[in-house]
Amino acid sequence: MSGRFIAFEGGEGTGKSTQARLLSQTLAETGIESVLTREPGGTAGAEAIRSLLLHPPGEGWGARAEALLFAAARSDHVERLILPAIADGKWVITDRFLDSSRAYQGGAGGVGDGTVLSLHEHGSGGLRPDLTILITVSPEAIARRLANRDGDISDAIGGRGADYHQAVASTFLAMAEKEPDRFVVVDGEGTIEEVQSRINLAITDRFGLQI
Repeated sequence: MSGRFIAFEGGEGTGKSTQARLLSQTLAETGIESVLTREPGGTAGAEAIRSLLLHPPGEGWGARAEALLFAAARSDHVERLILPAIADGKWVITDRFLDSSRAYQGGAGGVGDGTVLSLHEHGSGGLRPDLTILITVSPEAIARRLANRDGDISDAIGGRGADYHQAVASTFLAMAEKEPDRFVVVDGEGTIEEVQSRINLAITDRFGLQI
């Protein structure tokens, strides 16, 4: 089977990381080799940029600087990890990709979708996932999850205000509505197993793979 590229997207506390890991495990059980990765990160260079983004020096980054840093990290990630793995026939599963930059910096940050897409075209050749799984959860449930997960400590992006994160969520949903062939929206409410079942069904529907 040829390699595939799947991205998990959504706001803070939607369960992306958990579900990406579970999908990688499920694929392994069916004999499919996958690479589990994340953004920003995935390579040594991109992980170094991740540290700068989530724990910035001084007064932190503006939205334009953030967009540039994310694009640089993604360029290295695509060139050194994602494309080689796909070429080797592996499935790449990433916790965040381009659409996070479109939602966070492009939408909520006001940089604009066109700017983010232009940076991606130059830095990563315009690569898009075969499937983008957008997990949605109510703001009330997210608040509870983040309180349990982070307490009073959060990173520079996750710790922004409710209005910012609502703009992120709205931008994600708008993108999914415009690109239904690439996105599938999954209800993230309920148990981990219930959400996993919905995602497995989406994988089956898209790729004809029984998992």
